[in-house]
This record gives sequence, structure tokens and C-alpha cells, in this order.
Amino acid sequence: MVYDAYCKVRTKGKACGVDNESMKDFEKKLDANLYKLWNRLASGTYFPPPVREVELQKDDGKMRKLGIPTVSDRIAQTVIKDYMEAKIDCLFHENSYGYRPMKSAHQALEKARENVKRYDWVVDLDIKGFFDNINHELINKALAKVVSEKWVKMYCNRWLEMPIQKKDGEIVAKDGKGTPQGGVISPLLANLFLHYAFDMWIVKRFPSISFERYADDVIVHCHTRKQAEAILNAIKERMAQCLLELHPEKTKIVYCKDYRRKDSYHLVQFDFLGFSFQPRPTKSSREAGGFYNSFDLAISRKSQKKIVETIAKLNIHRWSVGTIEEIADKLYSKLQGWISYYGRYRKWLFLNTFQRLSYRLMLWVKNKYKITSIRKSYEWLSKCQKTNPKLFAHWRFGFSQ
Repeated sequence: MVYDAYCKVRTKGKACGVDNESMKDFEKKLDANLYKLWNRLASGTYFPPPVREVELQKDDGKMRKLGIPTVSDRIAQTVIKDYMEAKIDCLFHENSYGYRPMKSAHQALEKARENVKRYDWVVDLDIKGFFDNINHELINKALAKVVSEKWVKMYCNRWLEMPIQKKDGEIVAKDGKGTPQGGVISPLLANLFLHYAFDMWIVKRFPSISFERYADDVIVHCHTRKQAEAILNAIKERMAQCLLELHPEKTKIVYCKDYRRKDSYHLVQFDFLGFSFQPRPTKSSREAGGFYNSFDLAISRKSQKKIVETIAKLNIHRWSVGTIEEIADKLYSKLQGWISYYGRYRKWLFLNTFQRLSYRLMLWVKNKYKITSIRKSYEWLSKCQKTNPKLFAHWRFGFSQ
């Protein structure tokens, strides 16, 4: 179990924990390190070290706090997570998609796409500081319902109580709530918490509605505005019972306006998993060249902005020493990842995001070959694309310079 967990961890995040030990450092004494970890886990004497806190800027300018465990602790968490998951994943609701085996964000999006055609209204929920505010007493009650092994509950409780090392090195103890966003076992504990706090509750309380949940991102579908308002008020009360709070600005009721739904309402758009659902012109299959308004999804503006910012930070135009082939090789996995995820729906809208990449490549050509004309630099890129149309990942999908 420990070795299998190590094999999974070594292919994922490379950030170091509080001990500054990298995966390469860990692997220098691999057998000894894995044996020590197994010995302590098996004997019940494993105590996790503090997690290193890092901050990432969110879309609203605020900072999201992530907790980075050490390499050995990521392996230990994976051992328990895999053991628990094999036993309890089958209990979770079919509309819970986040961080589960054989479930994906695209499945959640497909389900939401189906439901916005069936239901006129959406309640877009945002739980304020969810991972920071999960109550330890309540999550332990949930654990007790589904896990009988005392050693599993013991280790989960130790990870919940794991202290945090701030940027300045200060060690801060937990105050009975929160699980580090970034920990291996945190998503499973979050799913278990919301399984009882939300999924089972809403199925019992409002059996006629449908929902999609990806971790703490939740979309609820309703037939009428009155029903949506009633359900939102009930969810607020339920979250308060679970010692959580809905974000007052980000939580909203949305009207799924299309060619059939013509009522007037100020909110007709919501974002879910990097995509934006809103009224969009759609080509009719019945009439040649005809269009109608449907409520559908495409890459959101926030996601487009993130991609553009990532491309800008790469400073491709300054890589004057390398060749165009080397640039394509360095960008391949990143471009392919974006295309695989965002290119699933309305790919032509998504591919327009790469105009910024073309601009950066044009600047690279201009600097590399001392070309003074922007037009001639773009022509150089076009010739390159005709010669090698599969060089860049986005070129393979019909994007032209």
C-alpha cells in the first residue's frame, strides 16, 4: 500500500513541504524512507509534520491559502485515502463528481448542460471559505458513520489537527476547524462532509430538483423562481446548521434564458468549472444557415484571462536562443491540457484565446530574425504552419495565424 501510494505521489505535484525535501531527495534513500513510513503507519506512531502555507491570488484579488504537506506525508495521506475511498466512494451521490474515481469535471458539465434544458432556474452556490471552515467535530461524526477502523479515524483526525507553518515560519495550531486545501486526503474528507451536509439532505428535502456538485462547487436546478428562492433560503439555513456560510455576493439565482424562455431577469449567466453558461446563438439543424438562442456553455472569460496571463508570463518573445521547434516542445503539454479541457465545448470560441500566443510568437520571429515588419513576421509563422501543421498543439485543431 505504501509503495503504491509512492508511485502515485511521484507523478504529481513537486512542491516541497516544511522540511524542504523534494521527491528527488526522498528517492535518494527510497527503501529506507518507505520502510520508515510503513513502520510508523503500521504501528500507529506516525504523526504528520505541519503543512507549509502558500498563498495564490484568486480572481477577486483575494488570496487563497493552500497547505503543502511534505513528500512523506503526501504518501501517508494517499495510503489512507486509497483505503477509505475503496470502501466509501460507492456511498456518494451520483451527482457528486469532484475528486472521485471514474468521475470528471466534463461529466459534471454534461449533466449541467442537460439540466439547464429541463429546468428554467439555477441556484449557483458558493460556500464561503469551505476548506478553512469544515468543523472537525462534524467531520468526525461523518467518519464514524462510514468507517469502522479505529486506525483510519485516528490518522484522519491527526491530519485534521495538523498545524500550519506560516510564511514567516510561525507554527499555528488548528482551532477545531479547517482542512488544508492542497492535502491529498482533504478532498475525500470534503466530499464526505458535503455528502451528509448537502447531498443527502437536499435529496430528502427537495426530491423533485437536480444538482451537480464538484467538491464545494454546487449548482442546483429549479423549475420556478419562487422555488429557487425557497430552496436558497433552506440551503442557507442548512449551511448554518453545519457551521458554514454561503458567500453573499457569489451565491446567486440565475434564469436560463433561451428562445423558449423570454421572461425578464437581471441574471442570465453563471460560471461552473471554468465554463460560462449563458444565452448563445446556436446553428439550427432544421434550417440551412438559421440560428436560435440556446442556454449553453463555453470557456468563461475568467478562464480565458488566466490562459492569456499564463502565456504572457512565459515571455516567449525573449526566447531568442531557441528554435521554433523547441518552443513548441516546451509549450506542448500546457497547450494540449487547455485544448483537452476547454476545447470540448464551442472550440472556435476557445481557440480565439490563442490569438495572444500568435502575437507572442510573432514577436519571437521578429526578434529572432531581425524582421522589421509585423506583417512579414506573421507571414513567416503562416509558412511554418503550412510546412509543419502539427508543430503546435493548437495548430492541429484548425487554428490559423
